[in-house]
Amino acid sequence: MKLATWNINSLTVRLPQVLDWLAANPVDVLVLQELKLTDDKFPTDQFAQAGYLSHSFGQKTYNGVALLSRTPATDVVKNIPGFDDDMARVITGTVSQGEGDGAQSIRVVGAYFPNGQEPGSDKFEYKMEWLKGLRSWLKEELVKHPRLLLMGDYNITFDDLDVWDPEGMRDAIHCTDEERYQLNALIALGLTDSHRLFPQPPKSYSWWDYRDAGFRRNRGLRIDHILVSQALKAQVKSCVIDKTPRKNERPSDHAPVVVELG
Repeated sequence: MKLATWNINSLTVRLPQVLDWLAANPVDVLVLQELKLTDDKFPTDQFAQAGYLSHSFGQKTYNGVALLSRTPATDVVKNIPGFDDDMARVITGTVSQGEGDGAQSIRVVGAYFPNGQEPGSDKFEYKMEWLKGLRSWLKEELVKHPRLLLMGDYNITFDDLDVWDPEGMRDAIHCTDEERYQLNALIALGLTDSHRLFPQPPKSYSWWDYRDAGFRRNRGLRIDHILVSQALKAQVKSCVIDKTPRKNERPSDHAPVVVELG
């Protein structure tokens, strides 16, 4: 079973790229971030023709997330229960792994974490509160759904290995101690960074700035993550960043991340 996350930075602009990628990479589940459209404009029919059932949680101009799956997703929840938020950032659903009597359910949480703008700003404070709200809810969710993945654009790096210029970005947004503390607090719930379960090429990033030839020069950050629960950890066979779509004309600034479960 393959599951993927991709911040596509406008589904209106990049729907053909998403459909082409799914045709070449027929994953079982794909979560999308930064749809930048409302639910009435979500291309449900186009995804259905490609073989995917979809749930969207859109928002005009900004944010917006979606969950696409080969089999029906059930018990779909939008945003973080118990956390008051007018931003469309989280979509959660239960999907099936396997078929027949051997099928097991997996809880998939697709999230677009706040950017935070800059340390000390109101948006940074919102990010901290949002992360606390997410952690509080996930702690309960893991009790109900031990087989869980948290996938999406985290807008946080784990450490210097995730940053093209660690010294130059020290204490900058995505790289602050406060953000990394919150990220590691999610790990402390019993989650594991699936990417780090395997040897990876040096300077493996999932986002590159459009400016200054960031992608060509590989000046990037690894901010898109797939965390797996303890109950799924042993099933993880691989986790890769697919840079191919970043080479497209008018690409998203993010690349898909794909995890395979055995």
